[in-house]
Amino acid sequence: MSIALRLSGFVFLIFILPALATLGWWTFADRPQTWRIANWSSAGLLPPPQAENAAIYVLAARTGGLKGALSVHSWIVLKRPGETSYERYDKVGWGSPIRRNHRDADGYWYSNPPYVVHAVEGDAAERLLPQFDAAIAAYPYAQQGGYRIWPGPNSNSFVANVIEAVPDFGGRLPPNAVGRDYAAGLGAFGMTPDGRDFRINLAGYAGITIGASSGLEFHLLGLVAGIDIKRLGIKVPGYGTMAIF
Repeated sequence: MSIALRLSGFVFLIFILPALATLGWWTFADRPQTWRIANWSSAGLLPPPQAENAAIYVLAARTGGLKGALSVHSWIVLKRPGETSYERYDKVGWGSPIRRNHRDADGYWYSNPPYVVHAVEGDAAERLLPQFDAAIAAYPYAQQGGYRIWPGPNSNSFVANVIEAVPDFGGRLPPNAVGRDYAAGLGAFGMTPDGRDFRINLAGYAGITIGASSGLEFHLLGLVAGIDIKRLGIKVPGYGTMAIF
């Protein structure tokens, strides 16, 4: 069997087949057909903000339309000490892309329930808040027209960029956050900023990541397949992480 044939079989089994299965499931799922009739209200996921507490959350939820079969939408929520409300930051595909508080902090996204990807609370969060502010302000694709749905920079590219700029936060977007691995130019090669993973990234189109944080990941056209050693799971393109136990 030729190398090309083996490679084609690998791509079909590891990427295309799982993605098609997830797309089939999503096609028959009960979901709103337009954003106008979707539920965007608070899911009641986050605790009521207390004035004395600080917290940083990264949230995600399946996105709308057929895109939701393969990807989540992610955003950042900040809680500052002395404040009694949350601040939400995410990137959208219309107008000025970086939005502040345009939805409830823990709101449904196209009627899809959110979940917490990673959180830091208390004194640790208070120390990291200035770094998050700086990373959000320095994001290079914040201008109008700075959004591209694929391979990026999209909503997940924004959150991934901010997280990488604050390595002590310790979070990483899920494997079905399409666009999280976007890299400008020719891509990226070497250790991640937190020093826990080694990656080869060809501008977000293809690559491989291996290390203590990500386990083993293969990247192709925004899809991710691999093994999650922290959660003991399999990373399935489109679906996310499927726990083994």
